[in-house]
Amino acid sequence: MVKKGHNSVRRDKKRRRDDDDRDRNSSESYSDKEISKSKVDRRSEIDGKEKRRFLDRVRDLDNFSNNSKKRHWKPKGDEDRWRNSYALINNYANPNNGAKLVRSEGAYIPPFILARMMKKEVEDKSSVEYQRLTWDALKKSINGIVNKVNAANIKHIVTELFKENLIRGRGLFCRYCMKSQMACPAFTDVFSALVAVVNTKFPEVGELLLKRIVLQLKRSYKRNDKNQLLATTKFIAHLVNQQVAHEIIALELLTVLLENPTDDSVEVAVGFVTECGSFLQDISPQGLHGIFERFRGILHEGQIDKRVQYLIEGLYAIRKAQFQGHPAVRPELDLVDQEDQLTHDISLDDTIEEETTLDIFKPDPQFLDNEKKYEELVKNILGDDSVQDAASSDESSDNEEDEDSDEEEEEKMTINDETETNLVNLRRTIYLTIMSSVDFEEAGHKLLKIKLEPGQEMELCIMLLECCSQERTYLRFYGLLGQRFCMIHKIHQENFDKSFVQQYLMIHRLETNKLRNVAKFFAHLLATDALPWQALSYIRLTEDDTTSSSRIFIKILFQELSEHLGIRLLNERLSDPLMQTHFESIFPKDNPRNTRFSINFFTSIGLGGITENLREYLKNMPRLIMQQENVSDSDESGSSESESERMVSRKKRRRRD
Repeated sequence: MVKKGHNSVRRDKKRRRDDDDRDRNSSESYSDKEISKSKVDRRSEIDGKEKRRFLDRVRDLDNFSNNSKKRHWKPKGDEDRWRNSYALINNYANPNNGAKLVRSEGAYIPPFILARMMKKEVEDKSSVEYQRLTWDALKKSINGIVNKVNAANIKHIVTELFKENLIRGRGLFCRYCMKSQMACPAFTDVFSALVAVVNTKFPEVGELLLKRIVLQLKRSYKRNDKNQLLATTKFIAHLVNQQVAHEIIALELLTVLLENPTDDSVEVAVGFVTECGSFLQDISPQGLHGIFERFRGILHEGQIDKRVQYLIEGLYAIRKAQFQGHPAVRPELDLVDQEDQLTHDISLDDTIEEETTLDIFKPDPQFLDNEKKYEELVKNILGDDSVQDAASSDESSDNEEDEDSDEEEEEKMTINDETETNLVNLRRTIYLTIMSSVDFEEAGHKLLKIKLEPGQEMELCIMLLECCSQERTYLRFYGLLGQRFCMIHKIHQENFDKSFVQQYLMIHRLETNKLRNVAKFFAHLLATDALPWQALSYIRLTEDDTTSSSRIFIKILFQELSEHLGIRLLNERLSDPLMQTHFESIFPKDNPRNTRFSINFFTSIGLGGITENLREYLKNMPRLIMQQENVSDSDESGSSESESERMVSRKKRRRRD
């Protein structure tokens, strides 16, 4: 007898337990069905619908299994579409089939079949399908070229762009330029430079782009789309800077934005003036002055938000700084000569057609002839274009470098920065350092950390004077900072001495406020002995050698010196016998007329006490003149007596002989 294992015993127990549960459930379900007949009747309707749906699915599965040749399930309602796609695939899958089929709309073609189709259709370059393929290739190429342009490679991008058929794809070029600019407004100046170069060779492309931008501007203005309006106005501003668009459109746009000012419209106008204000200041200063007067009126009304008011005040500060940091065209993007620039005069009131049909493929019956004409045109353009010459010169230089690499290792290439980019960056750094400092000690400590190349020390003095002159009132901060630099190193003292001469020679160019600040700055340096008093020898105080501006400068300079030193100490400084040779130009003694002018000048400004010595000299001047005349007469008489004695002696000698 074989004993059962533990596993078999467990299996038997489980089987018995399952049988008992099944019997129990069947009895309970039978009793439930008898009790709840009403529920079953209600569910019969739902079960009937599900049964019909199930039968439909089974029928579809039967159709799918019967259609084993095509192995595709065709949905109902689209039999024509699928029939065309099946026919297209079957015909192109067969290499021996020479039937010419046109690509049906909406049908998917696998890549390998599409490649075979391209090889077959490329033999007939005048066919519609080949034109469509070239159109798709042109679209991808222009999109890629526009997306990869930047300030560093724009010269090479221009040559690549001209190789594409821009006459045929001018609509694509305009669309992708606007799309890329909208996606990245920071590169607006780069896209504008690219459009400016294309506009010199193909003016119709630049005109089409400008029309579409104006239409986009109108749409965004009506929809109150602030982001799109900011990007569009920035594009127009840089096109005005590149002289692709006339400055009239800029003034019209500002007039529309500021006619009924709101927070958003004023903000857009401020951004627009910031971008193209430097150009408008040179081309149309009166128009820009009118715009700023309108901004001033909006500030006085006070109906806009505080944030927008601060934006307007910042714009006035930028204008006061002559739009520094916001040039019209960056040097690396100034690619078009002024003679080659073509400006389009389009107004906001003109009726403009967008010409969207240029973005859509259309068969060209003269496709081959037009392509040949464009190739000839591109050869002429690239042959005369300086950009292509530069590229060819770079290639030739690269070839020479490969051939003569040993000789190039010995030679050192020197790069001359004609654009003065480093100088502009240095001035910007100095300006920001001064403006961000709390006191003069912090500013001096930061400025001394700036690494200056030999010869750039003068830029520090120039920027310090420029910042001082830009202030509304004189700040002692600048005088203390200049004093600290003069005492640290002698080279700064010499540079401020040179700056004193330059400022005095160009004093007639400064406004009254700037003139006052500069005079007080140098007065502080002289009063603290940071600047030697020999600098006053450059001033000649006469009626003929001074102008109204220079007299105001001298007046403020000496009045500040008297406030710092006092009239007694100032008189002692000016009466120093060792320094009289340097003060002769201020207190002239060569002519009574000049002497009287100097005395009257200092008396009129309330500093007559420093002219006491000059007054005494003027009183004694007639006696000195008489003494000088007597001395000259005695010299003449003595010379005449000596000559007469000589004549008498000669006569006596002749008689003796």
